[in-house]
Amino acid sequence: MVSSKVDAEILAVVKADAYGHGLVPVAKAATAAGAAWLGVALLEEAFILRDHGIQAPIISWLTPPSSDFNRAIESEIDLAVPSILHLKLIEAAGKKVGIRPRVHIEVDTGMTRGGLLNEWQEFLTIIKSAEIEVVGFWSHFARADEPDESANTDQLKIFEQRLEELRGVGVAPKYVHFANSAATLTNPKAHKQIVRLGIAMYGLSPDVKTMGSGSTLGLKPAMKLTAELHLVKDVPVGASVGYGGTAQTSKNTKLGIVSMGYSDGIPRNTSNLAGVFVAGKRAPIIGRVSMDQFVVDLGAESTAKSGDIAIVFGGAGYSIDDWASAANTINYEIVTRIASRVPRIYE
Repeated sequence: MVSSKVDAEILAVVKADAYGHGLVPVAKAATAAGAAWLGVALLEEAFILRDHGIQAPIISWLTPPSSDFNRAIESEIDLAVPSILHLKLIEAAGKKVGIRPRVHIEVDTGMTRGGLLNEWQEFLTIIKSAEIEVVGFWSHFARADEPDESANTDQLKIFEQRLEELRGVGVAPKYVHFANSAATLTNPKAHKQIVRLGIAMYGLSPDVKTMGSGSTLGLKPAMKLTAELHLVKDVPVGASVGYGGTAQTSKNTKLGIVSMGYSDGIPRNTSNLAGVFVAGKRAPIIGRVSMDQFVVDLGAESTAKSGDIAIVFGGAGYSIDDWASAANTINYEIVTRIASRVPRIYE
């Protein structure tokens, strides 16, 4: 869907185990579907991709000074340069291994997180003689998920100014990139040569409050989470449920114990606005989420039984956004926190 609407190469962001979906399978699927680049935060993620035979260009952008730059350069991984220190470390590593490093210069345009800021003018005096290959130039939006926010225009203006200053000292990167998922969907001026698709690639809205739901944006969630009902039992009115007795049954009912808990990524602070879909009905959470299980109120007339498969989110019932709202968080956190002990099945 996105590739048909942008005149830029697509970088599939697969950091954080591909937002909880599985690093290697998603990277392979993304490149097979046409993604020209892969993006990761940590070098360890990039190394895993290379170890699994993935040869697509990879950018790693969160590389503390202790990172293994030697291996990164030998593995043909592009590196972000957010400071003069990083530039010197990467350049030295390149000389050590006898390979000219490929880098993407990162500038801080208003996020006040990663990227060159006060060092920029000094950096310009150094970069033109550095023994590196400047492949890219990039920054990151702070409020792209608020499309009408003036800060987006301000950041883009600073970005263009820094790019011209870089070109002014004779450094002309081939690839310029700024757009994250939100900007890719709403801000064509930010597309440049590469767009970085993160949350939207997994079928989720960057912000349901300011941009609408994923379905409104024409996106389809990639993840469906299911769990088995460990036990179904009849419970009388007034029964306390879970640790601390924080909830009581309001009538005679059936409760289902779902074999999944906060160690699997289910938020402990989730309210009864979330739950599961089983036996044709929604069943809201009742009581506190435990480490390996949580309880749902099936209702007295439910036909659910022990061993039934409940849909936690995706498909019918509760959405990922429902779970995020119930836990007072964002959909990014819901999918990225699903633990490694939860099997991933790819269809």
